[in-house]
Amino acid sequence: MIPISSVRISEEAERLAVEVIRSGMLAQGPMVARLEREFAEFVGVEHAIAVNNGTTALVAAVQALDLQPGDEVITSPFTFVATLNAILEAGAVARFADIREDDFCIDPEALEAAIGPRTKVLMPVHLYGQTADMERIAPTAQRHGLALIEDAAQAHGATIGGRGAGSFGIGTFSLYGTKNITTGEGGVITTNDDQIADRLRVLRNQGMRQRYQYEMAGHNYRLTDLQAALAIPQLASYDELVKRRKENAARLSAGLQGIPGVRVPAELLGRSHVWHQYTVLITDESPIGRDEVVRLLNERGIGCGIYYPKVVYDYECYATNPNVIPDPAPVAERVAARCLSLPVHQHLTDDEVDQVIEGVRAVVTA
Repeated sequence: MIPISSVRISEEAERLAVEVIRSGMLAQGPMVARLEREFAEFVGVEHAIAVNNGTTALVAAVQALDLQPGDEVITSPFTFVATLNAILEAGAVARFADIREDDFCIDPEALEAAIGPRTKVLMPVHLYGQTADMERIAPTAQRHGLALIEDAAQAHGATIGGRGAGSFGIGTFSLYGTKNITTGEGGVITTNDDQIADRLRVLRNQGMRQRYQYEMAGHNYRLTDLQAALAIPQLASYDELVKRRKENAARLSAGLQGIPGVRVPAELLGRSHVWHQYTVLITDESPIGRDEVVRLLNERGIGCGIYYPKVVYDYECYATNPNVIPDPAPVAERVAARCLSLPVHQHLTDDEVDQVIEGVRAVVTA
């Protein structure tokens, strides 16, 4: 089976992990501090605050804004459900604006149209490794006096107009096991706001600025030094990782372009795509539906994934939640019914990429 993702830990990461184990400092310590410094430089911001997972990063980002009951956060309906869960956990109301089909990200026009009197936060999601249109979204937030949280869980190192994902507002990153940079579980929050950064550091440490000096009701959101040790070498080699993913994506697009029923993704002008996922759309021209394509590809030994099969609010557990307002999102619903992600990770060989292309062609044109 050609896997949809592959995780390999380098010898340098192993060395740093052993160094942490031998030091006896396993909890948040100097290795976490080093990761934070290097991650801030990587994104191009003043502050990076490491936390225990990507969902926590989102929750803490919303909590740091001290929203009141009834305050609304507008986000994308086409995302992993953690985006919605974080809004709810922080006590806010979730609203949604539809996406664009060309980048799978929130539509700036739909986002502006969704802003209402209770809106406090705009939360675009940078999906699959490409940023949302932040050159339009960031000015919208500023014009309306709204906070901006970027869900950059899948967009480590992605840029638009030369600026990194996570540098326009408060950025939240995931270091989950399948992400381009991984610690198994982990997350990072980025910001240029000194006060927000300070509040986040206190919040993640049970509300303590110093031992037993409590300033707020906080949480244990800390990352371990062992996890940080895994991520640091990946930052150093990240350019090479993305280069290989870009090469694989270009090879896939060249091979799949022109197949009736398959629409390939694109790196849009002015943006740098880091190809966390390579996601095609199975269109009406295909003789078989998306789910059948998945089944047949799996039979041929080609791993693939559906990210995501429904818009986030289209699950029974949210149907009666008064803090979830399911605004219509026809583009997102259409994309969710047709999207399919193919292997693009840096460990693929050229032969494996060719097998993916040949498999898709054989399945869709049979």
